[in-house]
Amino acid sequence: MAENIKDLIEKIQEEGVKTAEAKAREIEENAKKETLALIEKARAEADEIIAHAREDIAQREKSSREMLRQAGRDLLLSLKKEINALLDKIIISEIKQAMSADELMKIIAELIRRYSSGEKADIVVSLRKEDLAKMEQGFLARLKEETKKPITLVSSEEISGGFIISYDAGKSRFDFSEKALAEYIGAQLKPRLNEMLNSASSDDKKT
Repeated sequence: MAENIKDLIEKIQEEGVKTAEAKAREIEENAKKETLALIEKARAEADEIIAHAREDIAQREKSSREMLRQAGRDLLLSLKKEINALLDKIIISEIKQAMSADELMKIIAELIRRYSSGEKADIVVSLRKEDLAKMEQGFLARLKEETKKPITLVSSEEISGGFIISYDAGKSRFDFSEKALAEYIGAQLKPRLNEMLNSASSDDKKT
């Protein structure tokens, strides 16, 4: 009887161990499955986060590049404006130096000497007041005597330098004023200057 009880206890213990081991394996397998599922979920979430981050970065880079391009265009326009303004100042400065009262006398005298026409209309030269005052001090009388032509000098507040000459008493005129000369010279130089700036900008984009 004691032996039977002992065998029964051993059998129960053995079955209990096997059951516990089976349960442990089941728990282990379930834990592995859950862990793998969590890992897959984490990977999926990470991939989604990375994809969104990459998309956001790409969008930001695109936006940044566009902002840089716009900033570059604005800078170039501002630079062109400043350079053109500087060019205008340089042109005006050079014209003022070239169009001193003494130089004006030489130019006007040469233009009048070379002009020939059968008409007897007055030759009218418009100047700023200061230049007119200097030319009336002997120059005008000498030029009239030399050319035997009717010459009239008039002052004009619209002229800041240079002169305007008419060979038919004001019906038509040739504008050599500071403003007209500056516009003419600027029209010749600015397109080439802007072309150089555009070319420099294109070279910078390539690099």
